[in-house]
Amino acid sequence: MRIRRGGWVHRILQGALERAHTADRSRIMLEFALDSAYEGLIITDAQGIILKVNQAYADFLGYRIDEMLGRPVTDLVENTRMHIVAKTGQPEIAHIQKINGHEMIASRIPIFKDEKVVAVVGKVVFRDVDDLFAMTDRFRRLKNELEFYKSELNKRLGARYSFANIVGRSQGLERVKQLGRKVAASDTTILLKGESGTGKEMFAHSIHVESRRALGPFVKINCAAIPESLFEAELFGYKEGAFTGASKRGKKGKFALADKGTIFLDEVSELPLLMQVKLLRVLQEKEIEPVGAEQPEAVDVRIIAATNKDLDVLVQQGRFRPDLFYRLNVVKLEIPPLRERRNDIPVLTDKILKELEKETGIPVEGVEASAEALLISYPWPGNVRELRNALEQAMYVKCGPQIARQDLPAAVTGVSGNDISSVAGASLKQLLRQTEEDILRRVLRDEKGNRLAAALRLGISKSSFYAKLEQYGITC
Repeated sequence: MRIRRGGWVHRILQGALERAHTADRSRIMLEFALDSAYEGLIITDAQGIILKVNQAYADFLGYRIDEMLGRPVTDLVENTRMHIVAKTGQPEIAHIQKINGHEMIASRIPIFKDEKVVAVVGKVVFRDVDDLFAMTDRFRRLKNELEFYKSELNKRLGARYSFANIVGRSQGLERVKQLGRKVAASDTTILLKGESGTGKEMFAHSIHVESRRALGPFVKINCAAIPESLFEAELFGYKEGAFTGASKRGKKGKFALADKGTIFLDEVSELPLLMQVKLLRVLQEKEIEPVGAEQPEAVDVRIIAATNKDLDVLVQQGRFRPDLFYRLNVVKLEIPPLRERRNDIPVLTDKILKELEKETGIPVEGVEASAEALLISYPWPGNVRELRNALEQAMYVKCGPQIARQDLPAAVTGVSGNDISSVAGASLKQLLRQTEEDILRRVLRDEKGNRLAAALRLGISKSSFYAKLEQYGITC
């Protein structure tokens, strides 16, 4: 039969030849990969005869490859189970096998064809169990290091509070928390309005944590703390050589650092008018222009602003741009001052004291009833921040296990050691007793609990001083 070039027989033979070349190349590549593998590999047939072994496995056993091929695996490999896997068809993953005095870790995987085992692949995962322990130890150290850096990054660029940290049972506070949770799910701009110390930053943290951006950065900016000349560079960054003294590598601004996250602009009322224009552009165009940049850069940032001033009044005074005000005032959360939620004071006091106990190491068993009554009646112009400050002062000066009325700052009690006229409705005897007790406590605190020094300072004997301490129940 004559075979013509280009004829059907020629085409069939040409295709078969190409397939053979392809198969041969695949075989060569497979053998090269097998021989180059760092792990020891061995392949046996269903009867346990060695079909293939790589150099790493041969070196591990101390044989040449040609000495192993075609021989029963049970003759060469100590404690082998390759032939058992061939019979059972059950893979064995990461089993310990003792070879040449080493407890290695190996896997054995059966290969099936037409539901019958035709070969078994063995792989040395670890040449010694100690290698596994060493790797596990390295992994543990790397994991701990990663967790440390993640923790540090979260401290710098993460939110620290959630709505659970905002303590209170009053209806006014609950309404604000409920609205905060609701708007957290969206990307809308939020304006937090409230007096100083009401917890605006805690609300900003909490909204970020409840949002879809929770895994992104949370960047805080106190607009009142940045000099006007540095505002643009701080907020939007700068490029290399943007100005004299600029870093050679340039610097990312706060908005770039907050990309894919949330930026919190505290005291936004203090933004200079020029920065208000640039902030408006960020809100409208979703882009920033670093100092010295030739092109603007896109940013994906959610803005939460906070103020203790009435922005609409500042707009009327020409100190705040109306267009920026409308952009920021999409959703406004008004946080009530502490004097409008006095029933929250006891639970707040309990929470703060537990935190202070951990921070200071000073044990405390709450506050006495008379002290709590004062805390509830005081107007707290500094809100929760002032309450925390008053309780911290009391922690350091208290004598008993609880905080007493006289341990609280004079601003809260309305009485100082030199001001007895402010106590209305009290008899002279009561005033004298109260004054004497306050003086004893004050002098004892000044002398850091040294009773002898306190008695000398007051010009009375030690026994008299002790008697007066017992009279007023002063135990420290």
